[in-house]
Amino acid sequence: MSAETKPLVRQATVADACLLAKLGEQTFSEAFADQNDPADMGAYLAEAFGPEQQASELADPHVVFLIAEVNGDARGYVKLQVGETPDCVAGSKPMELARIYVLRAWLGKGIGDILMESAIARAIADGHGSMWLGVWQSNERAQRFYQKWGFEIVGTHFFQLGSDRQTDYLMERSLDAATSQVS
Repeated sequence: MSAETKPLVRQATVADACLLAKLGEQTFSEAFADQNDPADMGAYLAEAFGPEQQASELADPHVVFLIAEVNGDARGYVKLQVGETPDCVAGSKPMELARIYVLRAWLGKGIGDILMESAIARAIADGHGSMWLGVWQSNERAQRFYQKWGFEIVGTHFFQLGSDRQTDYLMERSLDAATSQVS
């Protein structure tokens, strides 16, 4: 990646609600629209990515959004949160990697790695000992990405996409500072 296309990662603020609503809807659609019913996608997008929903999440002290920008334009983002943790997540003081998405045109250009590095660094700085996430069982590309970063399957849970009940793998990794880099 050249210097002019190297992304900068910054923490989002409440002023980014509309940006995150648009970026979230676009990246989620690019990732999953081809494999899901349009009505289910529409219902989920309306619920999860509206500007009001994003503003509410941005105002939550248990939620952190990091945005990767190239030349001032958002190319991807991460949502981290602390809250209820599934029983199969056994690490100390776990943080959830609730979302990590990159615009399709920027996939494979290192932005996902930079976002993951930033997410892990933030979690370690905040004193978390592990990170966990849910990933759709049909999303093999994402599973490979998470495995590359040291996440291992520890269980499953259901994810509701409109009227479609889908199964996600739950994955977790230690946040030992010595293992924070990609393997």
